[in-house]
Amino acid sequence: MTFEEAQKELEQIVERLEHGDAGLDEAINLWERGEELYKLCVGQLDAAQGKIEELARRTESAKP
Repeated sequence: MTFEEAQKELEQIVERLEHGDAGLDEAINLWERGEELYKLCVGQLDAAQGKIEELARRTESAKP
């Protein structure tokens, strides 16, 4: 699942929970799925930040 797909699904879950149109059991399931998606997004963002920082270090060390 891409970051964008996970983010979109997470946004849809938040919207459903905010509108209160889910029953209790469904709301709990949505919340749990939202937590999974949030962790996935955070992991992908952290990985991207690490790559950017590594590229920045390489760029700095390559300067004469």
